[in-house]
Amino acid sequence: MCQKMIRGNVLLLLCLWHSTGVFGAQMDQINTLISVTEGDSVTLHTNITELKTDEDIEWTFGVHSPDEIIATIYKDKMTSSSVDETLKLKIDDQTGSLIIKNITTQHTGLYKVTITNAKLVNYIYRVIVYAGLSVPVISRVSSQCSSSSSSSCCCVLCSVMNVSHDVSVSWYKGKSLLSSISVSDLNIRLSLPLEVEYQDTNTYRCVVNNPITNLTQHLHITQLCHTSSGESHVSGVHSCGFTEAVIRLVVSALVGVVTVAFLVYDVRSR
Repeated sequence: MCQKMIRGNVLLLLCLWHSTGVFGAQMDQINTLISVTEGDSVTLHTNITELKTDEDIEWTFGVHSPDEIIATIYKDKMTSSSVDETLKLKIDDQTGSLIIKNITTQHTGLYKVTITNAKLVNYIYRVIVYAGLSVPVISRVSSQCSSSSSSSCCCVLCSVMNVSHDVSVSWYKGKSLLSSISVSDLNIRLSLPLEVEYQDTNTYRCVVNNPITNLTQHLHITQLCHTSSGESHVSGVHSCGFTEAVIRLVVSALVGVVTVAFLVYDVRSR
């Protein structure tokens, strides 16, 4: 009987441990995920319409865990709200909500508000701030082209400067994705090449995007891939890379067959 009671108590304690963490201390859970772009304004709400005299507000912040106090309101102690000025924050004296204006990447992290009155209430916000995107630039290059490219091909490069984390650059032909490249580093140049024919009439576009926004630049083949004086390209005959090599081989073979046939005919006729 005693052993059963001991086992029951142990099981109860284990359940309390898993459900509450350390006995009586509730585990923190993220209530809201907010993704924004640099320069936006964000308000982290307390869900309070108007603070009462017995309510205290404490905001904490941290990249991995919200452990640094950044803003407080202590109504019962008759003290005014205090804010960590290094993060350029503002706290609403009426509701206790935290206001972040002109947000930057340094504001990325976890925000926790603790509301103390008759009971203890916690809300945790995870804020992710993405750097603003720049419009991609498309330029004509030659060093990025494959060695099998022919004179009928135009090689272009789509580039984006100073990209941040979770940014990708992609080439589209109409609605179809042709190629894509992404990066996780900060403040680097991201480039992606593409080969097209001079006479190609398809629609191509380069898209740079992060999880919350994207920017598009269209490729104008006739403007960017114009031929220099003295050059001529036959539409429908040449193509980029391997295809042209095959066509040339077939044409050469046909010319050889015709030449041999002509010589045989000439000899017989004589």
